[in-house]
Amino acid sequence: MPDVASDINLESLVISLPDYPHPPVVFKDVTPVFADPKGFRVMVDRIAEHFAGRGITKVVSAEARGFMVGAPVAYALGAGFIPARKPGKLPREVISESYVLEYGTDTLEIHADALSADDVVLLVDDLIASGGTAQAQVKLVESTGARVEGLAFLMELAYLNPREALAKTTSAEVYSEIIVESENRE
Repeated sequence: MPDVASDINLESLVISLPDYPHPPVVFKDVTPVFADPKGFRVMVDRIAEHFAGRGITKVVSAEARGFMVGAPVAYALGAGFIPARKPGKLPREVISESYVLEYGTDTLEIHADALSADDVVLLVDDLIASGGTAQAQVKLVESTGARVEGLAFLMELAYLNPREALAKTTSAEVYSEIIVESENRE
C-alpha cells in the first residue's frame, strides 16, 4: 500500500462554487477529495479509525455521493454496506422514509431485510447540510430494530445547524472531518 500523508488538509481540496445551482447557494464540491489519491485514502482512514472498535456491523449511505464515502469506510471497518436509495431503485421489498427538503420532499428506501436488531450501524455521507437526509436514514435504521452507533460526514455545513436537527432524532455521535462554520462565498 502507498504511504499516506495523514496531515493532508482535506478542506483545501474542496471547491466552493458561488451561486450554483442558483443564487445565493454556495455549492461545496467534494469530488476533488475523491479524485486525490491521498485525500481519498485519508478521508476513509480517518472516518474508519474514528469508529474502529465500536462493533459496527453495517454502514448505511444515501445515494449517490454517500456511496463513494460509505462503501470504502465499510470495507475498512470489515462491515457490510447498505445503500439507501431513491424510490424504485431497489429490486426487492423495501422500507421507506420520506423527509422534507428546503424545496419539497424526498424519500429514501432500503431493503426490508438489510438490517436486523443485531446490527450496529454507522451512517456515512459526503456532506450534511440541514440534516434531513441523515434524519431519514436514522429513522429507517431504527425502524428495523438496529442501533445507530454514529453518523460520519466528510463535510458539515455547521452554519445550517444540522446537529440541532439530528439531536431531535438521535443521540448518536456525529463526526465530521471538515466543519464549515460560515457560508464562504469564495
